[in-house]
Amino acid sequence: MGKRNERPIALVGMMGAGKSVVAQILGERLGASVADLDSMIEAMEGCSIAELFERSGEAHFRQREGELLERVLGAGVRVVACGGGIVLDPTRRALLRERCFVAWLDVTPAEALRRVSASGAPGHVRPLLAGDSPGERLASILAARAPLYAEVAHVRVPTTGRSLAQVADGVLDAVAAAAGPGAEEA
Repeated sequence: MGKRNERPIALVGMMGAGKSVVAQILGERLGASVADLDSMIEAMEGCSIAELFERSGEAHFRQREGELLERVLGAGVRVVACGGGIVLDPTRRALLRERCFVAWLDVTPAEALRRVSASGAPGHVRPLLAGDSPGERLASILAARAPLYAEVAHVRVPTTGRSLAQVADGVLDAVAAAAGPGAEEA
């Protein structure tokens, strides 16, 4: 019954959903290892995701992201913050669904835009939001990805209007509920 409780927790969702911070909170609360795929790719490549997109293209980034997901799962990482577009590849969706407990951190496009605008460092533009009308672009990206997030997710956790600690609580509650009765004693 507690099989899902043994699986790593993978966080998926749009940029600005809070995946990186919620993963850190979960790691602290669980005393577990955490992998933030975007941060790891930046460290490995020696540049920002935006620079990597510009230099090598989105396809290269997605390939690196998939390789890294397989590597961290193989290494036993317990909490994974995935990039927002990891669900675009059917192989990655299957891997996540089969090997992880997947929580979709759902955020509205308006809230996501507010968050990424507030957290962005000068000169650090999210590659998929570069140019005019980032709000419209976010809404379009979410419309395209929402069915993919729904396909891969074991649970959907709303983030708009909630603190990141409350979102982490929602993920932990979902993990406990999925593990079934008595799982807390395990």
